[in-house]
Amino acid sequence: MLQIKQAIIVEGKYDKIKLSSLVKAVIIQTNGFGIYKNQELLELIRYYARTTGILILTDSDRAGFQIRNYIRGAVPEGDVRNIYIPDIFGKERRKVKPSAEGKLGVEGIDAEILREAFRKAGVLTEEKPVSEPITKTDLYLAGFSGMPNSAGKRREFQKSLGLPSNLSASALLEVLNSMMSREEFLKKIGLQKEESSCS
Repeated sequence: MLQIKQAIIVEGKYDKIKLSSLVKAVIIQTNGFGIYKNQELLELIRYYARTTGILILTDSDRAGFQIRNYIRGAVPEGDVRNIYIPDIFGKERRKVKPSAEGKLGVEGIDAEILREAFRKAGVLTEEKPVSEPITKTDLYLAGFSGMPNSAGKRREFQKSLGLPSNLSASALLEVLNSMMSREEFLKKIGLQKEESSCS
């Protein structure tokens, strides 16, 4: 699996599913033109642009380029790179008919062609063993989910990391796994000592 440090921006959930089988990275979906009305999502994309950088991987049709251009214009600072897929005509398996322009989207592109698109974009990718991730249980033990004041504690923690305040527990988990190791997270919230004393 390709390890990519940048967050990858895609249009929809099927694009995200396709990429998840090829890369280990944060993958953010715009829900098509939904990005235009979602300020929280835009703030998250800006955060990644400033920290890890972002890779925009939208379909090669007019709508894909419109979304790509909107994001580029809405992200004033940071590392923003484009990854382009070639124009390949056809129909995704799950669809009854081809798209309006007849081109395959990210979800319909062959895995090797997608890997080549990353290489062409000059994104440094390499095979790496995946380290132990931060889990939902870790968030629960930290009091960030499943407790009466979890949302408040989560907001304070997110603010201390310079993250948008309204992330869900699931979104926070994805962000944390891109930012730090599980050991770093446990130290940051003070659970590392407790674990060590228990063992």
